[in-house]
Amino acid sequence: MAMTMHVNIVSAEEEVYSGTAEFILARAAEGEVGILPRHMPMLAQLKPGEVMVRAQGGEEQFFYVSGGLMEVQPHVVTVLADAATRAKDLDEAAAQEAIKRAEEAMKNQDAKIEYATAQAQLAEAAAQLRTLQRVRKTLGR
Repeated sequence: MAMTMHVNIVSAEEEVYSGTAEFILARAAEGEVGILPRHMPMLAQLKPGEVMVRAQGGEEQFFYVSGGLMEVQPHVVTVLADAATRAKDLDEAAAQEAIKRAEEAMKNQDAKIEYATAQAQLAEAAAQLRTLQRVRKTLGR
């Protein structure tokens, strides 16, 4: 029987996932990090993107987080994100439309604050599309 750890993925509004896992892969500010049971304690800032949880038995589940923090303890990993959702629930058409709106806003901006907001929206929508593409590639769809 493989060693496991408990994983919680929580957004500002709800708990998105809670269960046991054999492995976690996430996009930290320093690069991708893989977490196995009994990992040394760590606190990492997450970039917008994918979090993959390999559940006990090998089933892989994919989530999108808008960034946040990941706290790692030897037997518990907690992902705290402003927004989090299961990758299968992402809307590809909405993400593509958000990219178009953000690019248009960046072209027609007058104030730096509007440009920064549009840039953040563009980065988040692009991260959602990358997550969808990686999930499809991994699952062979």
